[in-house]
Amino acid sequence: MPGLARLACLTALGLSVPIVLASAQNAPGTVAAPSRSYPIDVEAAARPVVRAVRTPRPPTIDARLDEAEWQLAEPLTDFVQQLPETGALATFRTVARILYDSSYVYVSSENFDPEPHKAITVGLERDFNSGNSDIFAVVFDTFLDRRNSFLFIVNPHGAVRDEQTFNDSRSIVEAWEGVIDLKTAFTDSSWVLEMRIPLKTLRFDASKGTQDWGINFVRRVRRINESSYWSPLDRQYRLHRMSRAGTLTGLEGLRQGRNLQLKPSLVGGNSSGAQVPASALGSKFDASLDLKYGLTPSLTLDATINTDFSQVEVDQEQVNLTRFSLFFQERREFFVENAGVFAFGDVQERNYRMGASPGDFTFFNSRSIGLSPDGRPIPILGGLRMTGKVGSFDTGLLTMQTEGALGRPAENFSVLRLKRNILGNSDVGVLLANRQATEGPDARSFSYGIDANLRPAAGLVVNSYLAMNDATGTSSDGNAARVSVAYRSARWNNSAMWKRVSEDFNPGIGFVRRREMQQWYGTVGVHARPAVSWISELNPYIETSYITDLSSRLDTRSTTAALDVMFRPDGQLALEVEDGFDRLTVPFTVAAGHTIAPGGYGTQRASIKYTAGTGRALSGSAGVSTGGFYDGDRTTWSGGLTWRASYKLRLEGTFQRNDVSLPSGDFTADVAGGRLRYSWSTKLFGSAYVQYNTQTHSLVGNARINYRWAPLSDIFVVYTERQNTDLDVRNERSVAVKVTRMIGF
Repeated sequence: MPGLARLACLTALGLSVPIVLASAQNAPGTVAAPSRSYPIDVEAAARPVVRAVRTPRPPTIDARLDEAEWQLAEPLTDFVQQLPETGALATFRTVARILYDSSYVYVSSENFDPEPHKAITVGLERDFNSGNSDIFAVVFDTFLDRRNSFLFIVNPHGAVRDEQTFNDSRSIVEAWEGVIDLKTAFTDSSWVLEMRIPLKTLRFDASKGTQDWGINFVRRVRRINESSYWSPLDRQYRLHRMSRAGTLTGLEGLRQGRNLQLKPSLVGGNSSGAQVPASALGSKFDASLDLKYGLTPSLTLDATINTDFSQVEVDQEQVNLTRFSLFFQERREFFVENAGVFAFGDVQERNYRMGASPGDFTFFNSRSIGLSPDGRPIPILGGLRMTGKVGSFDTGLLTMQTEGALGRPAENFSVLRLKRNILGNSDVGVLLANRQATEGPDARSFSYGIDANLRPAAGLVVNSYLAMNDATGTSSDGNAARVSVAYRSARWNNSAMWKRVSEDFNPGIGFVRRREMQQWYGTVGVHARPAVSWISELNPYIETSYITDLSSRLDTRSTTAALDVMFRPDGQLALEVEDGFDRLTVPFTVAAGHTIAPGGYGTQRASIKYTAGTGRALSGSAGVSTGGFYDGDRTTWSGGLTWRASYKLRLEGTFQRNDVSLPSGDFTADVAGGRLRYSWSTKLFGSAYVQYNTQTHSLVGNARINYRWAPLSDIFVVYTERQNTDLDVRNERSVAVKVTRMIGF
């Protein structure tokens, strides 16, 4: 096959790319000084402990660290590499310190570097891309449950990325934001960070006289692709792996405050277009209100009235050549915050191959609320959400009310989630969900389920669920079940799964990619770390998925052999060969004029992808996949290029081309996009992107400017354009201005 020959040539080229490890001359005082023998076994290493020091006076947040109070804190050094030399002492010295008083936690770090001007910063916007930047970060497990955390990541020019995490790295809520005050500065031999975190930003048990928190720190030097941790971690983990964190002891007299926040919003704009709801056409002015209140130290109430999401970017275009629906990530802040509490379904464990993902089944899919199936907004009147701990249970309660729009009636959506931690780092739980029309004919969908996520031994996870639904006008035989077992260590990555979904399973507030099926999945993989100067890791693996209908007749099968090669200091090569089979019981239309007839189709495919230079000014990736496509052939070319012109300006481009050949004829399905990001400061930034999808003839453009004029208070100016180029129809053109103000008590 010509495509396979091309892949062979590309593989040889990729493997011949010379990889040179960058070197640096170390200035005095910048090199980490060993206090023990290295390298160490990071899995066997004891978790470090530091005593909390109460400061008599608050330090000034100016990145100078010249106050005497900082000398009271124990200097935390001896950071241990995760990459590239797991267990080795960090190349450059990091000195972190932590202080506290009754209202704040203070964190500082001196990040020594012989050439600090070469530290890489990728953007100044909130929630910048931390993977491609130099960073210092701290994470707190405020309940010391070794599961959940608040995370603050800072780059050398003072941009912040903050996250909330759940279930020991399983769920990450990137939209969570905390109020913090920080300053960074450069010296001749380091970049320095000083940070003040209000205790009312966090959640903890203020009723305890003395308490301990989980804590960890990470330092990344991107140009040498080095990540090092205070509490050592093997390379399959991330900073929010709280079961491997250290401990901050002896915190006393902490005050949480009222934990009451009000955020009123004013919105004005103009909308037109064929897909804009009639109620939203023309010029509109409106107001909304969000409220956040700490009912208890561990339980938070959120309320929203006349909810508006006009500042949210529209969905990214995707090519879909499958016979199943696409899953889109939630992007609206109200639903994303604390989303980990409601996680139920085909959950993924970080760095495990599991055979299924939330894109296959998510029991509570918040995009069912206030959005049509094609992503158009439906007005939300308001709602309530309560999340946190009630006794021994992690609790989530949500209810939302929408207006009637786009042919849908007004509806109420309600969800209750209860989950209890057991056996230290495992949990069992239940979820109840109800979708009810509140006008017109009675229409209801009630769903319920139980799940268990167990970690009985190091590296071993067991995930299972049983979910059912009962909807008006359907039978009661709607159910789904799964059991999976996975083991991950520094060397092995193995898992097995069984899953079943009935024909009538249709949870009203969920997403189900495929019904009437049973799936068996298994994988065996090895992570080898050869003593080769230019290779960081080799990951060969085999995986197979076998899907039948409920009568055990084969529907889909795939067996894949693959090899991932991680280079030093940067770059990754992925090679893959797949043998598959797919049976169609009804005709399947892949494009206008091109329909696949029912029958069984065997295919073989191969692919190669290379990603390089993510720590450089110019970075990118390129890949090609070729082979059979039902009764024809398909070759997919994909790539992306990012130019970091400066730490303020970044340009990105992506492209995917699908060349499809079928007996009915040939066609292409392409999607291309470009994005510009510019940051004037850490308070004022803008972005613009445009995408075109030839499969749906969709041209989408979006531009916005965001000014953070006060803590958690924003001004947004957003322009959106969506067109169908085939019909020469404008689906949407809108301009919106939104002003929010956070008022804390």
